[in-house]
Amino acid sequence: MKKCILSFVAIAGILLILNQSLSAQEEQSASKVFYTELGGGGIIMSMNFDQRFTPDSKVGFGYRIGVGFGIGEFEGNYTNQWGWMEYETKTYYSIPVGLNYVFGNPRSAASFEVGGGATFLTRKIPYTLGLYYDGEPGNVIGYLTFMFRAVPANGGFSFRGGFTPIINPGGNLVPMGAISFGYAF
Repeated sequence: MKKCILSFVAIAGILLILNQSLSAQEEQSASKVFYTELGGGGIIMSMNFDQRFTPDSKVGFGYRIGVGFGIGEFEGNYTNQWGWMEYETKTYYSIPVGLNYVFGNPRSAASFEVGGGATFLTRKIPYTLGLYYDGEPGNVIGYLTFMFRAVPANGGFSFRGGFTPIINPGGNLVPMGAISFGYAF
C-alpha cells in the first residue's frame, strides 16, 4: 500500500513538473510593436507604438499612437521685389493616432493590417505633400492604412509596408505609401 501511494505521488509530481515546463514553453505572441515609419499617418517620419487590445495576441483589434514631423511651404509675411508672396519652408510636428485590425494566423509572422485614424498637426497646412486642393488649411488630417506586416510570433524585428492614403483638410484623398521597421515584444 505504501509503495502504491509513493508511486502515485511520484507520478503526480513528474506530471506536474512536465506540465509546468510545457506551459513555460508555450509561445507567447508579441502584441506590442514599437516602430519608426517613413510616410503614412506621421506625414514624413514618425515613431509609433502599436498594441492589440487582446493581450498576448498579434491579430485582432488594436491601436497606434506616435509622434512625428513634416516639412512644408507656408506663406510668408512679405512679398518679393516683383510683388509676389514669398513662401517659407517650415517644420511642423504630428501626432498620429488610429485604430486598426490585423488579419492572419497568430503563429505566422505574415499578417495584413487595415485601419484608419487622424493626425494632429502643430501648424495649419493648406495641402498635403504639395498637392493643391480648394479648401481651408487645417490642423487635422485623416489617414487610412492597408499594410502588410511581418511580425514574428515570439517578438523581434518587425516590418510593415503598404498603401496609406491621406485625407487632407479639404477632404480629398491623397495617395501615399509607408514603410516601417521596428521591434515587437
